[in-house]
Amino acid sequence: MKTIYLILLTTFSIVYSYAQSPRSFNSQLESVTVYSFGAELNHKVKVSLPVGTSEIILNNMANAIDESSIQVGVPSNVTILSTSFSRDFLKNENKSPAYIKVEDSLQIVKRELNKVQNKRVVEENLLVLLDKNQAIGGVNTGVNVAELMKVADYYKSKQLELRNNIYSLKEAEEVQQKRIARMQQQLQELSHDKTGTTGQIILQVMATAAGTADFNVSYLSPNAAWIAFYDLRAENTSSPLKIVYKANVTQSTGLDWKKVKLSLSTGNPSQNGTAPLLSAWFLQFGDPQYAYLNKKQVYQNRIQSMGAPAPMKAEAKLSEVVVLGSALQGQAGGIAMTQNENMLNASFDIEIPYDIASNSKPHSVTLKEFSQPANFKYYSVPKVDGDAFLMAEITNYDKLNLLPGEANIIFENSYVGKSFINPNATTDTLNLSMGRDKKITIKREKVAEQTGTKFIGNSKKQTFTYEIRLRNGKKEAVDLMLKDQYPVSTDKDMEIELLNAGGATVNKETGVLTWKLNLKPGATETIRISYSVKYPKDKNILNLF
Repeated sequence: MKTIYLILLTTFSIVYSYAQSPRSFNSQLESVTVYSFGAELNHKVKVSLPVGTSEIILNNMANAIDESSIQVGVPSNVTILSTSFSRDFLKNENKSPAYIKVEDSLQIVKRELNKVQNKRVVEENLLVLLDKNQAIGGVNTGVNVAELMKVADYYKSKQLELRNNIYSLKEAEEVQQKRIARMQQQLQELSHDKTGTTGQIILQVMATAAGTADFNVSYLSPNAAWIAFYDLRAENTSSPLKIVYKANVTQSTGLDWKKVKLSLSTGNPSQNGTAPLLSAWFLQFGDPQYAYLNKKQVYQNRIQSMGAPAPMKAEAKLSEVVVLGSALQGQAGGIAMTQNENMLNASFDIEIPYDIASNSKPHSVTLKEFSQPANFKYYSVPKVDGDAFLMAEITNYDKLNLLPGEANIIFENSYVGKSFINPNATTDTLNLSMGRDKKITIKREKVAEQTGTKFIGNSKKQTFTYEIRLRNGKKEAVDLMLKDQYPVSTDKDMEIELLNAGGATVNKETGVLTWKLNLKPGATETIRISYSVKYPKDKNILNLF
């Protein structure tokens, strides 16, 4: 009876210990939604659960997780008691096939280098041994000439052989060392392809019945992002504009995304979704100087948080600028993709499974392709830049969820440069810069004989005249919008007069002059503008030219 009791007690202890030991399961990454900053990862994992309370570890999670975002979907007979996250530092780092190949080759080359070095050491030792044993014959006996010549020939040939071998082996060493250096550089480059450590989600669960269950796990990780970029293609100014909407996706979650369903969202999951509330605003008396300083500090902080604008060169300070942007409308083509919209953001669901390595390198994903009619015209501000820029005007862009991004410009089957698309403009029409056209030449020069300074009493009057010469070197007529400017001021001591507008449309508030020209093939045109500035002669204007 005592024996039976001990057996039952031992069996119960083993079963209890087994039930209490953490059980580990590997998860499978199914889908990922990538945001501008961060990503939501969705896993599936099949677990086996005993009756009652147990601890399970879900492996193959991202290496950084917002723990408050962890969500676990379980069957009705399972209750989640607690969740926590930890990193798995014991798991061997995952290496890409390319990294493993170079690493194996490096070990082979290192072994070959060791063999060469060993041969060189042996040859050098033999040379030392030969140099130390040059005595011939005994102390009291000499050696005849024939034997001396024979020994001399041996030493000569053997030393020459050893020294040549040593030289060749040193050359072989240098070759191998250079190969090793190149391979180490390649490994350094490929080191980003190692996924490194991964994460674990630890769950305390309670099951009312033993058996297997499917868990659906989702969470947010900060180690992923995407940015929009575009390809703008036009065969000529008469053909439609083809716009390819793309995304560069980067991730360093520690997991290689293999055959995952990918979605790209314009939302921000980390942004606080709670609506703000107003509290009572109480006024009180205080030191006026302190209040001024405090207000100034608040203003400076606000400027810093917004990002202060970069200073512009004096000659670049035109009051009106071209807003580069884009609108896409038409039939979507290319990769299968579904666009979903709601009142807060938009998402692009990529229907083809994607592989994206955890290496922080950008991976290009095509979202949409559009063929859009566009109105092409040329634009130039010769005061700032002497080239003519081809612009594509597109309307009805607000219905599409475009993001600011860089654009590659391909015109007439040639890559001509980069531009920037900004869909956050307030105008109905946005202009896409399609690059420079060197076949339209524009020169802006000062006319010396009509430029000068005069003194009138206590005042100084400066007159400036500029001539703009244009030539269309293309085989077809072009529409060109030309802009220049004359200075404006709100200082009552300055008198500014536009003497010759050259036929331009004048904006008196900004001083911008605008011409809408149609240049025939091979045609030339000359425009002159002139203005004067009168101000007290004891003062100087720094940016007047």
